[in-house]
Amino acid sequence: MFCWGSMKHGELGLGGLEEQTITQPRASPFMLVNDILQVGCGENHTILVMKDGKLYSFGLNDYGQLGHSRSRTRAELVDGLEAHSITQVACGAQHTLAQNEWGEVFAWGSNSNGQLGLNVEESVITTPKMVKSLATKQVVQIACGRSHSMALTNVGEIYCWGSNSHGQLGLGSSGTPESKPCLVKLLQGIPISHISCGADFSFAVTPSGAVYGWGKNFFGQLGLGDTVDRPQPTQLKSLRFQRVTYIRCGMDHTAALTRDGGVFTFGAGMYGQLGHCTSANEMLPRKVLELMGTTVTQICCGRCHTLAFVPSKGRIYAFGLGGSGQLGTNSTGNVNSPQLVVGPWETTKLDAKKASWKDEKMNDVETRATAALSVIQDTRVVVRNIFCGGDQSFSLVSPYTEGFQSADYREHAAATQILSIFPEEIKKVRALPPDVAVDLDLLRYVETVFSHLACYNASFLRADGSHYGCSSKNHGLDLHLAAETFGQISRIEHPTICVLLRRCICNELLSSLSQVIQDIEVLRVYLILPLYHEFLHPKFFEELHFPFAFVLLGMKPEAGKVYDMWLASTNTDYFTRLINIFKQVVVHIINLPSSFDPTETTRLGIRLKTCLDMLRKINNVNRQAATKKVGHEQFYIPELTDKVDVKKDYFKWLVDAPNKEFRLCNYSFVFDAKAKTLLLEADQNIQMHSAMQEAASRPGVFFGFPAVQQYLILEVRRDNLVNDTINELSKCASADLKKPLKVKFHGEEAEDAGGVRKEFFMLLLKEILDPKYGMFTHYQETRAIWFSELSLEEQGMYFLIGLLCGLAIYNFTIINLPFPLVLYKKLLAEPVHLDDIDGLCPTLMRSLHSLLDYEGDDIEDVFCLSFVMSREVFGSVQTDELKPGGANILVTQKNKQEYVDLYVDFMLNKSIAKHFDAFNRGFHKVCGGRVLRLFQSHELMDLVVGNENYDWYALQGNAEYKNGFSSDHPTIRLFWEVFHEMSLEQKKNFLLFLTGSDRIPILGMKAVRLIIQRTAGGDSYLPVAHTCFNLLDLPLYNTKEKLRYKLLQAIQQTHGFALA
Repeated sequence: MFCWGSMKHGELGLGGLEEQTITQPRASPFMLVNDILQVGCGENHTILVMKDGKLYSFGLNDYGQLGHSRSRTRAELVDGLEAHSITQVACGAQHTLAQNEWGEVFAWGSNSNGQLGLNVEESVITTPKMVKSLATKQVVQIACGRSHSMALTNVGEIYCWGSNSHGQLGLGSSGTPESKPCLVKLLQGIPISHISCGADFSFAVTPSGAVYGWGKNFFGQLGLGDTVDRPQPTQLKSLRFQRVTYIRCGMDHTAALTRDGGVFTFGAGMYGQLGHCTSANEMLPRKVLELMGTTVTQICCGRCHTLAFVPSKGRIYAFGLGGSGQLGTNSTGNVNSPQLVVGPWETTKLDAKKASWKDEKMNDVETRATAALSVIQDTRVVVRNIFCGGDQSFSLVSPYTEGFQSADYREHAAATQILSIFPEEIKKVRALPPDVAVDLDLLRYVETVFSHLACYNASFLRADGSHYGCSSKNHGLDLHLAAETFGQISRIEHPTICVLLRRCICNELLSSLSQVIQDIEVLRVYLILPLYHEFLHPKFFEELHFPFAFVLLGMKPEAGKVYDMWLASTNTDYFTRLINIFKQVVVHIINLPSSFDPTETTRLGIRLKTCLDMLRKINNVNRQAATKKVGHEQFYIPELTDKVDVKKDYFKWLVDAPNKEFRLCNYSFVFDAKAKTLLLEADQNIQMHSAMQEAASRPGVFFGFPAVQQYLILEVRRDNLVNDTINELSKCASADLKKPLKVKFHGEEAEDAGGVRKEFFMLLLKEILDPKYGMFTHYQETRAIWFSELSLEEQGMYFLIGLLCGLAIYNFTIINLPFPLVLYKKLLAEPVHLDDIDGLCPTLMRSLHSLLDYEGDDIEDVFCLSFVMSREVFGSVQTDELKPGGANILVTQKNKQEYVDLYVDFMLNKSIAKHFDAFNRGFHKVCGGRVLRLFQSHELMDLVVGNENYDWYALQGNAEYKNGFSSDHPTIRLFWEVFHEMSLEQKKNFLLFLTGSDRIPILGMKAVRLIIQRTAGGDSYLPVAHTCFNLLDLPLYNTKEKLRYKLLQAIQQTHGFALA
C-alpha cells in the first residue's frame, strides 16, 4: 500500500514522522498490506478492512473515531469487533461505521448530531456499538457524510440519520437531526445499486444509471443547475442517459463514473477539484475532457481533491487542493486539470532513477517497511484500488501477474447489491420435492425478494446494458427471461413455497404499491407481475387482479403514459396474456351467483368496473400503437350476451348522464359482433317504435287528414324498379326512413313479412350495379367494385345506393354489395392504407410494396416512375398528377414513401370524393348514430353483406321441415349426407341458390333458418329455391346419386344472378 497527503494527525499510518505532508506515494510500513481489502478515510482518521474481517485504524481520535482510547500514527487493531467479520467501513469527519457479513452495522466516534444512529444521549462513543434499529435489516452498503450516515438494505430501502442541517437525510425537511435511522420514503420501490455521501449531501444511483441527490447545494454539488438545497431526493435528469454507475463525493464537490469510463464532476471548483482547467464552480455535471479518450475504472474524492485511475495505462490522475501533498505530484500546489501521480506502478522494474519515490531520505520508518517493499522491489506492480478522504490518499498495489485485473468500481460486488429474482435460485426452488424440508436460507430469500417492490424493479435487467437510460421508450427489462423464470415458478411443487409466494405477493407486495410514482423505474413491476401464474386464475381477483389494476389505473397521467408506451413495446404473446387475464376476471365476476346484499353487489360492481377499466386502458394502447398488437376481436367477451341483458343495459345507458353510472355500454370494445348487433337492433327498435308512435299520435282522419302510415311502404313496379324507388324515396321525410320498411310490388298481393323486402333489395341492387351504367369500376381480380371517377351519373344515384345500404342494415337484411373492406373503413372514418388496395387489386398492392422494399440506388431506372397516376379509360391512357408538377418529379429512394401515400390517397379518397360523399350521406341518413360507431369496419361489412364463418352442421340443426318431411325422413337423411359431402365451393353455391347470398348473417349460421318442404312430382324434377323465404322445395329422390345430381344441377342456376 502506498499513501500520500497530510501527516498532521498520523492519518497515513507511517508512524511518528516529523513531516507534516507527504507529496509523493510512499510505501506503508504496515506488515499486512497485502491483506487489505478497503481503506476508509475520515477527515483526519483512517480505517483498514482486512481480508479476515478485522479492522485497523490510525489518525486523530479526538472523538473516539478510531475505536481506541487515544490517537495512533500506526495501524492498530480495533477492539470490540472480534466476533464479527467486517466487510465494509465508512468514515465521517469524526465518526465511523462498519458493516459485517450478516448486514449488521456498528458505529463509534462523535455522536454530536446523532450520526451513530444509536439513539443515545452520549456525544462520544469510543467502542463499536451495534445500530440496533437496523438489526432486523440486512444492510449491504454504508456511507458517511461529515455528520450524517446512510445505509442501503438488501431490499432496496435507504435509511439516513444524523445531522439534517441542509436536508441531507432526504426526509423532506431540514434542520432537526435524527438520532436513529429513518427510512427515505421517496426512494421506496426504486432499485438502488450505489450510495455515497458528501459533507452535507447525499447521493443514490440505480442499476440503470438514474442519479438522485439531496442535501446541501450551495456550490451546485447536487448537479441540478442551481444552488438551492434539496431536502428530498431529486433526480439529476442531465445524467439520466450517461450510464452512471458510481459516485464519490468530497466536502462540496461530486464525481460520477459512467459505464463507458467517463468522468463527470460538479460542485465546488475553487481548488480545481473538478478538473476542468478552471477554478469555477459547476452547477451541472460536466465531463472531464482531459480524461476523455481513456477508460477510467476507479474514482475517489477527498475533502477538496479527486483521484482517477486508468488501468490501461496503469496511471492514477489527481486534481484539486494540493496543500498537504494529497495529489501525489511532488508538490503542494493546487491543480485544476488531471495530473499524473508518480508512483512505482508506472514502471516494469524499479530503479533509483525511474522511481523518484525512493529519492526521499531514508529513515527508520522505511527500514521497517523493507519487508513490505521486498515483494515489489524487483517486480512490476499494478494498482489494485485507490482510496482517499480528508487530505490523504491511498493506493493498494499488487505484483503484476498475467491476466491480473484491477478493481473496477463500475462493477458492484453481488454482496453489496439489493436482492433480485435470480433465475438460478428459482431453479433450486423448482427442484425441491414437495415433501422435503426447505432450507431456511432459501426460504428467507423467497420471502424477502417476492415481498419487496425494489427487488422486482432490479430484476431481469437486460444483460447487454441496454437497460441504462430507462425512459418512456425503454423499460430495460428482458421480458423473455422474466417469462421463463415465472414459468419455472409456476411449476414449483412444494406446497410451503407456493403458499409463501402467494402471501408475499398478495399481502406484502401489492399492499406496498403506490399510485404516487417517484421514478419510472418503479413501473417495471407492472410489466413483471402479470407473468405470475396465479394471475391466470380469476378466482384470486380480490387479492391479486383488483389491487394491481386499482393502483395502476390511479396513477398520474404522466406515469400512466409511460406504462402505456412500455406495454405497447411488448410482444404479442405478452399483450394477449394481459388481455386474457382481465377478460377471465370479468367473466368470472359476471358468473358469480347474484347477491341480495347491496354492499356485496356494490363491491363486486367496483371490481368489475376496475377490470373493465384495465381492459379499456390496454385497448387504448392497442388502438394508438403504430402497428396494432392484436386484432379488435381479442378484446371481445362473448359470454356477456349470455349473462347480461345488453339491450336493457343499452336502454339505461341512453338515459344516463355520460359516465355517471357504471354501464357495460361504456366498454363497447368488449362487445362481439353478436352483442353489437343486439345493440343495433335495440337502437333501431327504439327509433322504429318512436317513429311509429309519432305517426300514430299525429292528427288523423278526425281532422280531415289521411291517417299517417306507421311503416315506410314502397310500392314499385318490377319493370321500372329503379325510377319508382327513386320517386318513392324522394317523397320520404327523414323521420319516415326510421319506420320499418315494407315493400309492395305493383299488382301483387303478397304481404311483406320480410321475403318481399329481401327480393326488392336483391333485384334493385342487381339493376343499379349493372356495369352498363358505368357507376362503378369492376375489378376482375377480386370481383369487387369501386366508385368510378369517370361516371357521368348524378350524385343522387350514389346517394340512393348509400340510402339503400343503410335501409338494408336498418331493416336487418343482408344484401349482395361487392364493395371491399375499405368502403366500410371510410364509412366509419377510419384511415385508409396501402394494404386496403388488396381488396380491389392485390397485384397493384404488391407492386407498390415492392417499390417500398427496393433498396437499390438505381430505383429511378428500374421503376421509371414519376408522381402521376395512369390508367386506361375507354381505350386510352389518362394521367393525373399526384402533386403539382408531379409529371416532372421522379420517384427516388428518398420520396418513394411519399409517392405511395399520395397514390393510395388519390385512388381511395381524392379521385372518388364526390361519389363517396353522396353515398356516405345516404348511408348515414338512415344508419347514423352512436351505436354504429361501436362497430369495427369488418363487422360493419359483415352486417351489410354477411360473412364466411360457416358452420354447416348448425345449418342442419336449425332446419325446419314441412309437408310430410322430418329430420328422420329417408330423403332428408340422403339430402344431408349429400350436402356434407359437397365441396366448400358447392356448399357456398347452395347457400347462394337458397338465400340469394353465399354469405351468412353476422349472428352466424343459426340466424339462417332453412325450410325444406316436400313437393309433388317425380325424381325428374329439380329442387326449387324460394330465396325470399329461405325455402327449398325438395322432390322425393329414391337414390343418393340421383339427389346429388339434381341438387348440383339446380345450384348451377345461381350463376345467372351473381354479379360479375
